[in-house]
Amino acid sequence: MKLLRLLLCVVLSFPVVSFGQKKEIVEVQRDVSQLGEQIRLLEAMLKERLAQLQVLVQQSTDYATKTNTSVAVLESKVSDRMRDQEKNMVGPIAGMGTRLDQFSEEFRALKESVSDTNARLGKLQAQIVDLGNAIKVMQTPAPPPSPGGPAGGPPSGVSADQLYQSAMRDRSAGNLDLAMQEFNDFLHFFSSTELAPNAQFYLGMIYYDKGEMDRAVQAFDLVLEKYPDNPKTADAMYMKGMALLKMDQRNAAVQEFREVIKRFPRTDLADKSRERLKSLGVSAAAPAAKGAAKKRR
Repeated sequence: MKLLRLLLCVVLSFPVVSFGQKKEIVEVQRDVSQLGEQIRLLEAMLKERLAQLQVLVQQSTDYATKTNTSVAVLESKVSDRMRDQEKNMVGPIAGMGTRLDQFSEEFRALKESVSDTNARLGKLQAQIVDLGNAIKVMQTPAPPPSPGGPAGGPPSGVSADQLYQSAMRDRSAGNLDLAMQEFNDFLHFFSSTELAPNAQFYLGMIYYDKGEMDRAVQAFDLVLEKYPDNPKTADAMYMKGMALLKMDQRNAAVQEFREVIKRFPRTDLADKSRERLKSLGVSAAAPAAKGAAKKRR
């Protein structure tokens, strides 16, 4: 009896268990169906994204191709432009070389102009020295003149400074003959004063300006012989060379210019002497001495 009841309970409970399992299977099938649907949606999305990516890749490829083409065209244009520029620059560069040559010539002319200016400044300095010497003469008291003036002495009331300044004024004004007479009188009456070398030099300059080169050389030689150490020594040597050059005594002039360079190497007159020698086509250095020393005129 008990066994029958147990079998009955088992039989009665079996349909319940089968129904519960069927429900779970249905739910699993529904989940599987939903999962399949999600997989299909994901595949569709991936295909869409892949298509978009392919489009972007194609666009990038097309853009890169166009860029390469543009770069090639630009490179070709740049090369052509550089060749054109190179051709166009040949003429200006040649013209620039010519212009540089012109600048060089202008600079040389400017240098010569500066040298002339320095020479004028040297002359101005010499005049300042002359003025200083004149002031010294003025500061030196002159002996009182006798009423009639001693024999061989200066005229009554005439001082060394007055006579020298009068000669300088007449020379500057172009009164060369009167200035010459006054310088000669100065040398006659005041040959031992500090301005005597200047007076002798300006006598030579007057002869030079008048074109009397022989007498100019003689006057410059007197400066060098009677007053060897004075501010006008270099000027007298240089101007003697210039006078000799005008007399076509080229070799003697070259010797004078070289002597100026040797004795006064760092002066404007030395620079001018070098320029003179260069224009004559000779070097500033004197050749080895042969025999006796040069004899002045």
